[in-house]
Amino acid sequence: MTTTDATALPPATDTATLAAAVRLALRRMAKSVTVITCLHEGRRYAMAATAVDALSMDPPSMILSVNRSASLHAPLAAGADFCINVLGHSHEAVSRACGGGMSGEDRFGVGDWIAGPSGVPILADAQASFVCHNDVSLSYGTHGIFVGRLVDVRSFGDVDPLVYLDGRYTRIAD
Repeated sequence: MTTTDATALPPATDTATLAAAVRLALRRMAKSVTVITCLHEGRRYAMAATAVDALSMDPPSMILSVNRSASLHAPLAAGADFCINVLGHSHEAVSRACGGGMSGEDRFGVGDWIAGPSGVPILADAQASFVCHNDVSLSYGTHGIFVGRLVDVRSFGDVDPLVYLDGRYTRIAD
């Protein structure tokens, strides 16, 4: 594919150049903002993420990717079940808290959290919540990849997701 965009990078010739090109290109992928949560050894964990997607309808499952340096990675790698909470446009503060603005249990001080199956934290008014049994995990590069078999799904309110695009929060226009 050829491009005439004056801001296009030259073809990558090394890993660092390719990584920079990937980061620039990924800024163009609008993604729903989610908060992944789990309960492990009596402690709640939460992390804002966009590397989440549906995987299969048979069996119904979701897939997510978590950097190994994230505090959420160790409990997921240990097999903790998890919830993918799809944030609404009104949840920007929840995303900021779980995206590094706060840490540990303090992240649950923003938003209305309830305990779901097996105690997994669920954002009560999330656009959607996908509660998953941690079914498969693998490591690839800097990340862990986790497949969750769905055990519970909830939807709430009008469809108005919080979207992340080009390094900022936005919403879908009608």
